Amino acid sequence: MFTDLPEPVKLSDKWLTTDFASRFFALQAGSIKVAFYYDYPDSSTFRYRVHNFIEVLEEAQPSDIRPEISAAWFSYADGKHLDRVAEAADILVLCRARYSARLNDLVTRAKSLNKQVLFDVDDLVIDPQFTHLIVHTLDQDIYGEDVWNYWFGYIGRVAAAMGMCDRVITTNQFLAGRLSDSTGKHISVVPNFINREQLNYSDRIFKHKAENNFARDKKIDIGYFSGSPSHNKDFRIASSSLANLMREQEAIRLILVGYLDLQGPISEFSDRIVRLPMQDYIGLQRIIGSAELNIVPLQDNTFTNCKSELKYFEAAVVGTPTLASPTWAFSNSIRDGENGWLVRGHEWYDKIGSAIDVLNRKPADFFELAVRAREQARLSFSWESQYLAVKTALLGR
Repeated sequence: MFTDLPEPVKLSDKWLTTDFASRFFALQAGSIKVAFYYDYPDSSTFRYRVHNFIEVLEEAQPSDIRPEISAAWFSYADGKHLDRVAEAADILVLCRARYSARLNDLVTRAKSLNKQVLFDVDDLVIDPQFTHLIVHTLDQDIYGEDVWNYWFGYIGRVAAAMGMCDRVITTNQFLAGRLSDSTGKHISVVPNFINREQLNYSDRIFKHKAENNFARDKKIDIGYFSGSPSHNKDFRIASSSLANLMREQEAIRLILVGYLDLQGPISEFSDRIVRLPMQDYIGLQRIIGSAELNIVPLQDNTFTNCKSELKYFEAAVVGTPTLASPTWAFSNSIRDGENGWLVRGHEWYDKIGSAIDVLNRKPADFFELAVRAREQARLSFSWESQYLAVKTALLGR
């Protein structure tokens, strides 16, 4: 475990609580006005695909008396005010929205005024044909009627909302291909990326680690940051190998953040498993930064190949290398042995063991790898480098 990392500042919730009048005023500031709609703002997809986009448009575009593009977010709770949004905006972006009468009214009004309507989605929840795959991958009860009612309802409503839109924005080229096949629409790609507040704090963490020569205690913390309670099957890909390594090396400790149902041999090591609740996105960076290794085992199927790189770059920017299954996104970000490790299903024991061996026997090589990962993640996934991609996707040119 890396020690004495800087404490995070308290996270402001202003980005979730701004009143309608303030958001509507911000929308009107630019020459081109972009309104993002998200059903019920949260700290996951809303943050990555709405808040972060707006931050880039506010902070990263060339300075001028009047910005070229202004943006603000709106939600289901804005109710009757949404007609004003449709009238004021030049471009309306529905982010992973579900069909509803209110959303239909908003889109119908926007289209009657010849406004562009876009859809942004970060997952494969876009076509009912994928429902069984998604439910199975997420370890849901496939014999529960409520499960099928929820997922077919959810995916069907997302697909219906997307069907009303002119173009689509998504997170990687693999998912873009599935969207193109399902919709026939023009697809643009803007990756998930780390926002300014998250990056600034991550820079502090990495600077502290570097200035203190990556000072550690005698434990080797391996982090699994599952988040939602839907990664049981993913974790089991690596859990037996991890249990064998913990049996052989008493210094290994497992850090779990989020929900996970531990089964099998790994449960024998409860005294060396630290379970932490869900974290805000600043506090999570500190926990990730304290770990020597970040593991991201994933099943290999169409659903998981649509996932983004975020579990890689959130770890990389705080100097924590990642071992990940070679899904599309990770294979395109991680160069095996250079800035992380790609691990096939049968390789988890050997690859984790090899990474620990490098850490213990060749720490300079380990930290060089961590630095390469950080530099690549900062170059490709920081908010500062996304303005052109965001602008191109929004304007379609």
